[in-house]
Amino acid sequence: MELLNIKINGREVSAPSGSTILEAARLANIDIPSLCYMKGINEIGACRICVVEVKGAKSLVAACVYPINEGMEVWTNTPKVLQARKKTLQLMLSNHKKDCLACVRSGNCELMELCRQYGVDDAHLYDGEMTPSEVDESAVHMIRDNSKCILCRRCVAVCKETQGIGVIGANARGFATHIGSAFEMGLGETSCVSCGQCIAVCPTGALREKDFTEEVFAALNDPEKVVLVQTAPAVRAALGECFGLPIGTDVQGKMAAALRQLGFDKVFDTNFAADLTIMEEANELVERVQNGGVLPMITSCSPGWIKYCEHYYPEMIPHLSTCKSPQQMFGAIAKSYWAEKMGVDPEKIVMVSVMPCTAKKFEIGRPDEAANGMPDVDIAITTRELGRMIQKAGIRFLDLPDEPFDHPLGSGTGAAVIFGATGGVMEAALRTAVETITGETLGKLDFTEVRGVQGVKEASYTVGGLTVKVAVASGLANASALLDKVKSGEADYTFIEIMGCPGGCVNGGGQPQVPYGIRNFVDIRAERAKVLYDLDASNPIRKSHENPDIQELYASYLGKPGSEKAHHLLHTSYVARTVNPKF
Repeated sequence: MELLNIKINGREVSAPSGSTILEAARLANIDIPSLCYMKGINEIGACRICVVEVKGAKSLVAACVYPINEGMEVWTNTPKVLQARKKTLQLMLSNHKKDCLACVRSGNCELMELCRQYGVDDAHLYDGEMTPSEVDESAVHMIRDNSKCILCRRCVAVCKETQGIGVIGANARGFATHIGSAFEMGLGETSCVSCGQCIAVCPTGALREKDFTEEVFAALNDPEKVVLVQTAPAVRAALGECFGLPIGTDVQGKMAAALRQLGFDKVFDTNFAADLTIMEEANELVERVQNGGVLPMITSCSPGWIKYCEHYYPEMIPHLSTCKSPQQMFGAIAKSYWAEKMGVDPEKIVMVSVMPCTAKKFEIGRPDEAANGMPDVDIAITTRELGRMIQKAGIRFLDLPDEPFDHPLGSGTGAAVIFGATGGVMEAALRTAVETITGETLGKLDFTEVRGVQGVKEASYTVGGLTVKVAVASGLANASALLDKVKSGEADYTFIEIMGCPGGCVNGGGQPQVPYGIRNFVDIRAERAKVLYDLDASNPIRKSHENPDIQELYASYLGKPGSEKAHHLLHTSYVARTVNPKF
């Protein structure tokens, strides 16, 4: 790799050829601020916060897109640079709704943090006419408030480039420019898949999930209700970030303790239902392989992916597993098996799920997700919402002792916990499917070929004399490329796992927001996924079919995987959707 030698603030720095000034400065332990820049996704130099001085240049240049060359001299903190950045922030604020104390991003806003750093204490200096804006609440999962938008276009880039959807973009021109959908449709009228990746990358409070914490608090304070909570695998790998802990900190025990202190009657683990999903999904896969069913079979755990398939690849619906997601399976079992076992009227149960995913808010209202004549899950909240609930309740999260989940729906295997990382569902399913097909005990449980944060992964295994070809995709643009190969006949797979969010649930749209000054240089997907793989490795039971509580569920209630009762409670159906529902 060719290295180029430059000077930054008078210091010698060597950086790979092709690096930008921003990247070279990072190597020299100098952080240059930015708002619009997303490495590899949104490299447009639009916000002008990252401007620096370069010897010989006639004006300040955007460090995020300006390439280095041999002998270049750069200054990142001269009075001219600092004044330019401050002026840009002042101008942004002139068109920004400044209700910071009431904003959901208060204390975690990239714009606010930069204003603090650059001493912008005259936020009303350029007050005047503001771009007209409306609050869009048409989507089930989120709210868009363009009065807080700074036109960084991160949301546009992640929707188009990462997810391959592009239902939002810059509308109008000049002072009237705003982010919106085609023909000014509400987001809920478009083929948005509710993944929330736009929320995850927004630097301000312009995009936020619909908050249902007040509904949860109301249920907790209703003596007539039995309020149950389940927590997804990926939540324990990120919740600690809401309380200042490093990315990649396991807070499973503190999370269970906090939920108990909030007042939930039972604190359960979605890992239980992840094991249950594997039992049904592996059985379905084996049946398709042995009986000539539709292949490749594609996983159905990610509601963002399911909605994407219904909108954009309806011809692939027969390939989808009919299994409900773990969230929905859990609710169905809680309101049937658990209710009967504990003598609780299911009508009194309020099932709350804590998810890393905003699409779960959409999923709980889908058709065919009410196995007991009532919604399987009543309220879905994100990791961020749970963090806010804990803070609002005055619970000192960092001082909590570790506590276990309640049983019998609180047990999960190592196979279940890795559901939160891309490739995890595939690996968990293979552990059970291989032993089911061969009747032999696996000597090696780690299917490392399907691990990692790459957008698409492929592997081939010989199982009981059969060659099983598998593929894993995360991020919907990657899923689209994979599906096109299947449709064209270029690829011949047996089993495919697709997760709507890049890296899987650990990077879901409901996870704690991480400033792009960090995300551009730290792979938060890998850091959070490591938590789950470590939990898998340390779990004494690492195969879903060996979970004793799952075995008891089938022995005493469901009968066997794929039984009539299991199918009624744990399986669902799908519907082809138009790409633009308004037309």
